[in-house]
Amino acid sequence: MSESSAGRDNRLSGERRLELHAALRGYYAILDRDDRDLAELLVTAAGARVLQVRIKPGSAAEVLAVARMAREVTRAHGALLVVNDRLDIALAVDADAVHLGQDDLSLEGAQKVASGRLAIGISTHNLDQVERAVVGGADYLGFGPVYATGTKENPDPIAGVDMLRAAVALAGEVPIIAIGGITPERGEAIAAIGAAGAAAIASVNGAADPAAAGRALATWWRMPPPR
Repeated sequence: MSESSAGRDNRLSGERRLELHAALRGYYAILDRDDRDLAELLVTAAGARVLQVRIKPGSAAEVLAVARMAREVTRAHGALLVVNDRLDIALAVDADAVHLGQDDLSLEGAQKVASGRLAIGISTHNLDQVERAVVGGADYLGFGPVYATGTKENPDPIAGVDMLRAAVALAGEVPIIAIGGITPERGEAIAAIGAAGAAAIASVNGAADPAAAGRALATWWRMPPPR
């Protein structure tokens, strides 16, 4: 087997990639704590079709426990499960995807370990990182922070809407999820640029009515495209 064909065998099948792309459209939910009620709400009343487990800080045992719970919830409601950072835990709970940061295991290394069992998303913060992830065969990208965010202790520089627009154009058919400071009101600009969807933590999970906030964010991707 050639090196190029071996690389292709380590990537997601076409059918599973289509399923992933359909699920990514709109509101991308993030579960940031051990809360089954919240997990249920995000993939039902809030309307997310993807739920990412992101527990920071958290031990391996804590992340594993939340991921197992989230796997039960997502299976029950037909949503996809993504585990942040931890490829080992994503494989252990039979997640649908793992989402890796720039300082985590490399995309190539993750592809070799996952062997097509998982979709692989990559966090990107500039156009060079977008290009490398696309060339490397990432299944989708997170890009940002588009706006100022308080969910990271040491956030990357704000990318802004114009750089997000450039990233979407550069990524081509690879879906981009906008991240960082996303609110339901900002969803309009994000959707108009052509991002596949948007992730939100504080503006949904911390809202007085998380279900309404999630639905409001998702609404922008159900609008007809501008003429």
